[in-house]
Amino acid sequence: MTRLSRMIPVIAGAIAGGVIAVVVTAGGGNTTSTTTTTVVKQSAVPTSLSSIKGETINQIYRQDKPGVVDIVVTSSSPGLFGSQQSTGEGAGVVYDNKGDILTDEHVVNGASSAKVNFSDGKSYTAKVLGTDPSTDVGVIRVDAPASELHPITFANSSNAQVGDPVVAIGSPFSLPETVTAGIVSQVGRSIQAPNNFTITGAIQTDAAINPGNSGGPLLDANGQVLGLNDQIQTNSGSSAGVGFAIPSNTVANVANKIISGQKVQHPYVGVDLNPASTGGAQISTRPDHSGNAPVRAGSPAATAGLKAGDLVTAINGKPISSTEQFIATVDQYQPGQTITITYQRGGSTHTAKLKLGTRPNVRPTAG
Repeated sequence: MTRLSRMIPVIAGAIAGGVIAVVVTAGGGNTTSTTTTTVVKQSAVPTSLSSIKGETINQIYRQDKPGVVDIVVTSSSPGLFGSQQSTGEGAGVVYDNKGDILTDEHVVNGASSAKVNFSDGKSYTAKVLGTDPSTDVGVIRVDAPASELHPITFANSSNAQVGDPVVAIGSPFSLPETVTAGIVSQVGRSIQAPNNFTITGAIQTDAAINPGNSGGPLLDANGQVLGLNDQIQTNSGSSAGVGFAIPSNTVANVANKIISGQKVQHPYVGVDLNPASTGGAQISTRPDHSGNAPVRAGSPAATAGLKAGDLVTAINGKPISSTEQFIATVDQYQPGQTITITYQRGGSTHTAKLKLGTRPNVRPTAG
Protein backbone atom coordinates (compact mmCIF):
# COMPACT_ATOMS: atom_id res chain seq x y z
CA MET A 1 0.00 0.00 0.00
CA THR A 2 1.34 3.42 -0.88
CA ARG A 3 0.42 6.77 0.59
CA LEU A 4 1.56 10.25 -0.32
CA SER A 5 2.84 12.86 2.08
CA ARG A 6 3.96 16.30 1.02
CA MET A 7 6.17 16.86 4.03
CA ILE A 8 4.68 19.72 6.00
CA PRO A 9 4.62 19.45 9.73
CA VAL A 10 2.05 21.92 11.00
CA ILE A 11 2.04 23.78 14.27
CA ALA A 12 -1.41 23.76 15.69
CA GLY A 13 -1.77 26.71 17.95
CA ALA A 14 0.88 29.16 19.01
CA ILE A 15 4.52 28.84 19.88
CA ALA A 16 3.57 30.29 23.20
CA GLY A 17 2.88 27.10 25.08
CA GLY A 18 3.52 26.41 28.73
CA VAL A 19 7.27 25.93 28.63
CA ILE A 20 10.02 25.96 26.11
CA ALA A 21 11.73 22.62 26.13
CA VAL A 22 15.12 23.99 26.77
CA VAL A 23 16.65 20.65 27.40
CA VAL A 24 19.89 21.52 25.71
CA THR A 25 19.10 24.77 24.24
CA ALA A 26 15.98 22.96 23.48
CA GLY A 27 12.53 24.27 23.43
CA GLY A 28 8.94 23.41 23.06
CA GLY A 29 6.06 24.90 21.25
CA ASN A 30 4.05 23.74 18.31
CA THR A 31 5.40 23.94 14.80
CA THR A 32 4.81 22.96 11.27
CA SER A 33 6.86 22.79 8.19
CA THR A 34 6.77 25.20 5.33
CA THR A 35 8.81 27.48 3.08
CA THR A 36 9.49 31.15 2.57
CA THR A 37 11.93 33.66 1.23
CA THR A 38 13.35 36.78 2.80
CA VAL A 39 15.35 39.78 1.75
CA VAL A 40 18.74 40.39 3.30
CA LYS A 41 20.80 43.54 3.23
CA GLN A 42 23.45 44.88 5.53
CA SER A 43 22.54 48.52 5.68
CA ALA A 44 21.13 51.11 8.03
CA VAL A 45 18.17 51.29 5.68
CA PRO A 46 15.96 48.18 5.34
CA THR A 47 16.46 46.40 2.05
CA SER A 48 12.80 46.86 1.28
CA LEU A 49 13.35 50.64 1.19
CA SER A 50 16.64 50.60 -0.71
CA SER A 51 16.91 50.96 -4.48
CA ILE A 52 20.64 50.21 -4.60
CA LYS A 53 20.01 46.54 -5.32
CA GLY A 54 17.11 44.20 -5.59
CA GLU A 55 15.48 42.27 -8.39
CA THR A 56 11.91 41.70 -9.49
CA ILE A 57 10.21 38.47 -8.50
CA ASN A 58 10.42 37.30 -12.10
CA GLN A 59 14.16 38.03 -12.24
CA ILE A 60 14.75 36.14 -8.99
CA TYR A 61 12.70 33.22 -10.22
CA ARG A 62 14.47 32.95 -13.59
CA GLN A 63 17.87 33.34 -11.94
CA ASP A 64 17.36 30.78 -9.18
CA LYS A 65 14.93 28.26 -10.68
CA PRO A 66 17.73 26.00 -12.00
CA GLY A 67 19.15 25.75 -8.46
CA VAL A 68 15.89 24.69 -6.82
CA VAL A 69 14.93 21.01 -7.04
CA ASP A 70 11.89 18.86 -6.36
CA ILE A 71 12.64 15.94 -4.01
CA VAL A 72 10.57 12.76 -3.93
CA VAL A 73 11.39 10.21 -1.23
CA THR A 74 10.13 6.71 -0.57
CA SER A 75 10.17 5.04 2.81
CA SER A 76 9.01 1.66 4.06
CA SER A 77 7.42 0.71 7.35
CA PRO A 78 5.91 -2.49 8.75
CA GLY A 79 2.21 -2.87 8.04
CA LEU A 80 -0.58 -5.25 8.94
CA PHE A 81 -0.21 -7.06 5.63
CA GLY A 82 3.50 -6.63 5.08
CA SER A 83 5.64 -3.65 4.26
CA GLN A 84 3.86 -0.38 3.62
CA GLN A 85 5.45 2.20 1.37
CA SER A 86 4.92 5.91 1.67
CA THR A 87 6.03 8.64 -0.70
CA GLY A 88 6.88 12.15 0.41
CA GLU A 89 7.72 15.30 -1.47
CA GLY A 90 9.63 18.46 -0.66
CA ALA A 91 12.12 20.85 -2.18
CA GLY A 92 15.83 21.55 -1.97
CA VAL A 93 18.63 23.94 -2.93
CA VAL A 94 21.75 23.10 -4.94
CA TYR A 95 24.64 24.02 -2.62
CA ASP A 96 27.81 23.26 -4.58
CA ASN A 97 29.24 21.74 -7.75
CA LYS A 98 29.79 18.36 -6.11
CA GLY A 99 26.10 17.57 -6.20
CA ASP A 100 25.28 18.46 -2.60
CA ILE A 101 21.68 19.59 -2.13
CA LEU A 102 20.32 21.07 1.09
CA THR A 103 16.80 20.44 2.35
CA ASP A 104 14.91 19.94 5.61
CA GLU A 105 15.72 16.89 7.72
CA HIS A 106 12.05 15.96 7.97
CA VAL A 107 11.84 15.73 4.16
CA VAL A 108 14.42 12.93 3.89
CA ASN A 109 14.22 11.35 7.34
CA GLY A 110 13.70 7.60 7.06
CA ALA A 111 13.96 7.61 3.27
CA SER A 112 14.80 4.28 1.66
CA SER A 113 15.26 6.04 -1.68
CA ALA A 114 15.24 9.60 -2.96
CA LYS A 115 14.91 11.14 -6.42
CA VAL A 116 15.80 14.70 -7.36
CA ASN A 117 13.95 16.40 -10.21
CA PHE A 118 15.60 19.43 -11.81
CA SER A 119 13.71 22.26 -13.48
CA ASP A 120 14.82 21.12 -16.95
CA GLY A 121 12.98 17.82 -16.47
CA LYS A 122 16.02 15.65 -15.74
CA SER A 123 15.99 13.36 -12.69
CA TYR A 124 18.74 11.73 -10.65
CA THR A 125 18.84 9.30 -7.78
CA ALA A 126 20.14 10.84 -4.57
CA LYS A 127 21.68 9.45 -1.41
CA VAL A 128 21.27 10.98 2.03
CA LEU A 129 24.65 12.30 3.10
CA GLY A 130 23.56 13.26 6.61
CA THR A 131 20.91 15.01 8.69
CA ASP A 132 20.60 16.98 11.91
CA PRO A 133 17.18 16.75 13.59
CA SER A 134 18.10 19.49 16.08
CA THR A 135 18.15 22.10 13.30
CA ASP A 136 15.99 20.23 10.75
CA VAL A 137 18.78 20.34 8.17
CA GLY A 138 19.51 17.54 5.72
CA VAL A 139 22.08 17.08 2.96
CA ILE A 140 21.60 14.77 -0.01
CA ARG A 141 23.97 14.20 -2.93
CA VAL A 142 23.32 13.47 -6.59
CA ASP A 143 25.75 12.20 -9.21
CA ALA A 144 24.83 14.77 -11.84
CA PRO A 145 27.00 16.53 -14.43
CA ALA A 146 28.33 19.98 -13.56
CA SER A 147 26.15 21.46 -16.29
CA GLU A 148 23.09 20.42 -14.29
CA LEU A 149 24.23 21.97 -11.01
CA HIS A 150 23.51 25.64 -10.38
CA PRO A 151 24.40 26.50 -6.77
CA ILE A 152 22.56 29.44 -5.23
CA THR A 153 24.54 31.87 -3.09
CA PHE A 154 23.67 31.94 0.62
CA ALA A 155 22.97 35.30 2.27
CA ASN A 156 23.92 36.33 5.80
CA SER A 157 20.66 35.70 7.65
CA SER A 158 21.69 37.93 10.56
CA ASN A 159 21.15 40.90 8.23
CA ALA A 160 17.47 40.14 7.64
CA GLN A 161 15.17 42.94 8.75
CA VAL A 162 11.42 43.13 9.27
CA GLY A 163 9.76 44.35 6.08
CA ASP A 164 12.43 43.05 3.71
CA PRO A 165 10.92 41.41 0.60
CA VAL A 166 11.35 37.66 0.20
CA VAL A 167 10.54 35.00 -2.38
CA ALA A 168 9.91 31.30 -1.84
CA ILE A 169 10.27 28.57 -4.45
CA GLY A 170 9.12 25.00 -3.87
CA SER A 171 6.73 22.19 -4.70
CA PRO A 172 3.49 22.90 -2.79
CA PHE A 173 0.89 20.19 -3.32
CA SER A 174 3.16 18.45 -5.87
CA LEU A 175 3.40 21.57 -8.04
CA PRO A 176 7.18 22.06 -8.57
CA GLU A 177 8.70 25.42 -9.48
CA THR A 178 5.96 27.33 -7.69
CA VAL A 179 6.94 30.83 -6.55
CA THR A 180 5.31 32.93 -3.83
CA ALA A 181 6.37 36.28 -2.40
CA GLY A 182 6.01 38.30 0.76
CA ILE A 183 8.08 40.03 3.38
CA VAL A 184 10.09 39.19 6.46
CA SER A 185 7.38 39.39 9.11
CA GLN A 186 9.76 39.00 12.05
CA VAL A 187 13.19 37.62 12.89
CA GLY A 188 14.63 35.77 15.86
CA ARG A 189 11.69 33.40 16.30
CA SER A 190 11.99 30.05 18.08
CA ILE A 191 10.46 26.97 16.47
CA GLN A 192 10.38 23.31 17.39
CA ALA A 193 12.79 20.90 15.72
CA PRO A 194 11.79 17.35 14.67
CA ASN A 195 13.44 15.99 17.82
CA ASN A 196 11.45 18.44 19.99
CA PHE A 197 14.38 20.71 20.81
CA THR A 198 14.38 24.38 19.84
CA ILE A 199 15.65 26.05 16.67
CA THR A 200 16.46 29.69 17.37
CA GLY A 201 16.76 32.61 14.97
CA ALA A 202 14.00 31.43 12.65
CA ILE A 203 12.71 33.90 10.08
CA GLN A 204 8.96 34.49 10.03
CA THR A 205 7.33 35.35 6.71
CA ASP A 206 3.92 35.92 5.19
CA ALA A 207 4.96 34.39 1.86
CA ALA A 208 2.58 31.50 1.18
CA ILE A 209 4.07 28.21 2.34
CA ASN A 210 2.30 24.89 1.97
CA PRO A 211 3.06 21.15 2.11
CA GLY A 212 5.80 20.50 -0.43
CA ASN A 213 7.57 23.81 0.18
CA SER A 214 9.64 22.27 2.97
CA GLY A 215 13.35 22.45 2.24
CA GLY A 216 12.97 24.99 -0.54
CA PRO A 217 14.68 28.38 -0.37
CA LEU A 218 13.48 31.59 1.16
CA LEU A 219 15.26 34.11 -1.10
CA ASP A 220 16.12 37.73 -0.46
CA ALA A 221 15.74 40.62 -2.91
CA ASN A 222 19.05 39.72 -4.52
CA GLY A 223 18.03 36.12 -5.08
CA GLN A 224 20.27 34.74 -2.33
CA VAL A 225 19.16 32.05 0.12
CA LEU A 226 18.06 33.65 3.38
CA GLY A 227 16.77 30.38 4.83
CA LEU A 228 15.12 27.03 4.14
CA ASN A 229 11.32 27.03 4.42
CA ASP A 230 10.41 24.77 7.29
CA GLN A 231 7.11 25.25 9.08
CA ILE A 232 3.76 26.97 9.18
CA GLN A 233 1.68 27.89 12.17
CA THR A 234 -1.99 27.16 11.88
CA ASN A 235 -5.11 26.35 13.85
CA SER A 236 -6.87 24.81 10.86
CA GLY A 237 -4.20 22.54 9.37
CA SER A 238 -3.68 24.77 6.35
CA SER A 239 -1.39 27.69 5.60
CA ALA A 240 -2.51 30.71 7.60
CA GLY A 241 -0.01 33.30 6.47
CA VAL A 242 2.54 32.53 9.18
CA GLY A 243 5.53 30.61 7.92
CA PHE A 244 9.01 30.02 9.30
CA ALA A 245 12.37 29.39 7.67
CA ILE A 246 15.55 28.01 9.21
CA PRO A 247 18.12 30.84 8.96
CA SER A 248 20.76 30.42 6.27
CA ASN A 249 23.63 30.86 8.74
CA THR A 250 22.40 27.87 10.74
CA VAL A 251 21.79 25.82 7.61
CA ALA A 252 25.24 26.51 6.14
CA ASN A 253 27.03 25.83 9.43
CA VAL A 254 25.37 22.43 9.85
CA ALA A 255 25.61 21.50 6.16
CA ASN A 256 29.33 22.27 6.02
CA LYS A 257 29.93 19.90 8.93
CA ILE A 258 27.90 17.13 7.35
CA ILE A 259 29.61 17.53 3.96
CA SER A 260 33.08 17.48 5.57
CA GLY A 261 32.22 14.29 7.45
CA GLN A 262 32.09 15.88 10.89
CA LYS A 263 29.60 14.78 13.50
CA VAL A 264 27.04 17.46 14.28
CA GLN A 265 26.69 17.91 18.04
CA HIS A 266 24.83 20.43 20.14
CA PRO A 267 25.26 21.46 23.79
CA TYR A 268 22.87 20.12 26.39
CA VAL A 269 21.76 21.81 29.62
CA GLY A 270 18.75 19.74 30.63
CA VAL A 271 16.07 22.22 31.67
CA ASP A 272 12.65 23.42 30.57
CA LEU A 273 12.33 27.21 30.47
CA ASN A 274 9.31 29.42 30.88
CA PRO A 275 8.83 31.27 27.54
CA ALA A 276 7.11 34.19 29.28
CA SER A 277 9.85 34.95 31.79
CA THR A 278 11.21 38.50 31.97
CA GLY A 279 14.52 39.83 33.20
CA GLY A 280 16.19 36.53 32.41
CA ALA A 281 15.43 32.92 31.53
CA GLN A 282 13.43 31.19 34.23
CA ILE A 283 13.44 27.44 34.72
CA SER A 284 9.88 26.19 34.74
CA THR A 285 8.24 25.22 38.01
CA ARG A 286 6.10 22.41 36.63
CA PRO A 287 6.60 19.17 34.67
CA ASP A 288 6.25 19.21 30.90
CA HIS A 289 3.42 17.49 29.00
CA SER A 290 5.31 14.17 29.20
CA GLY A 291 5.75 14.40 32.96
CA ASN A 292 9.45 15.33 32.87
CA ALA A 293 10.75 17.42 35.77
CA PRO A 294 11.84 20.97 34.76
CA VAL A 295 15.42 20.05 35.65
CA ARG A 296 16.22 16.64 34.18
CA ALA A 297 17.64 14.14 36.63
CA GLY A 298 21.33 13.53 35.99
CA SER A 299 21.54 16.45 33.54
CA PRO A 300 24.31 19.09 33.53
CA ALA A 301 21.84 21.51 35.13
CA ALA A 302 21.05 19.10 37.94
CA THR A 303 24.75 18.43 38.54
CA ALA A 304 25.36 22.20 38.72
CA GLY A 305 22.68 22.55 41.39
CA LEU A 306 20.08 24.45 39.37
CA LYS A 307 16.47 24.07 40.51
CA ALA A 308 12.95 24.72 39.26
CA GLY A 309 12.12 28.43 39.44
CA ASP A 310 15.72 29.67 39.19
CA LEU A 311 16.04 32.78 37.01
CA VAL A 312 19.20 32.74 34.87
CA THR A 313 20.45 36.30 34.37
CA ALA A 314 23.90 35.78 32.82
CA ILE A 315 26.12 33.21 31.10
CA ASN A 316 29.87 33.77 31.40
CA GLY A 317 29.09 37.35 32.44
CA LYS A 318 26.90 38.05 29.40
CA PRO A 319 23.46 39.32 30.51
CA ILE A 320 20.53 37.06 29.63
CA SER A 321 17.19 38.83 29.29
CA SER A 322 14.96 36.15 27.79
CA THR A 323 14.51 32.45 27.18
CA GLU A 324 15.40 32.85 23.50
CA GLN A 325 18.64 34.61 24.40
CA PHE A 326 19.54 31.84 26.84
CA ILE A 327 19.08 29.20 24.15
CA ALA A 328 20.96 31.15 21.50
CA THR A 329 23.84 31.89 23.88
CA VAL A 330 24.24 28.30 25.04
CA ASP A 331 24.22 27.16 21.43
CA GLN A 332 27.40 29.15 20.82
CA TYR A 333 29.34 26.71 22.99
CA GLN A 334 30.39 23.10 22.41
CA PRO A 335 29.58 19.97 24.41
CA GLY A 336 32.19 19.48 27.13
CA GLN A 337 32.81 23.19 27.66
CA THR A 338 32.18 24.67 31.09
CA ILE A 339 30.15 27.85 31.44
CA THR A 340 29.37 30.03 34.46
CA ILE A 341 25.67 30.47 35.15
CA THR A 342 24.49 33.47 37.16
CA TYR A 343 21.00 33.02 38.56
CA GLN A 344 18.57 34.36 41.14
CA ARG A 345 16.85 32.22 43.74
CA GLY A 346 14.82 33.45 46.66
CA GLY A 347 15.92 37.04 46.16
CA SER A 348 19.63 36.18 46.20
CA THR A 349 22.12 35.99 43.33
CA HIS A 350 24.20 32.83 42.88
CA THR A 351 26.70 31.46 40.38
CA ALA A 352 27.38 27.90 39.31
CA LYS A 353 29.80 26.13 37.00
CA LEU A 354 27.99 24.00 34.45
CA LYS A 355 29.71 21.53 32.12
CA LEU A 356 27.65 21.24 28.95
CA GLY A 357 26.59 17.80 27.86
CA THR A 358 25.81 16.49 24.38
CA ARG A 359 22.23 16.87 23.29
CA PRO A 360 20.49 13.50 22.79
CA ASN A 361 19.05 12.72 19.38
CA VAL A 362 15.54 13.01 20.78
CA ARG A 363 14.33 15.14 23.65
CA PRO A 364 13.94 12.90 26.69
CA THR A 365 10.41 11.91 27.65
CA ALA A 366 9.07 10.48 30.85
CA GLY A 367 8.09 6.88 31.32
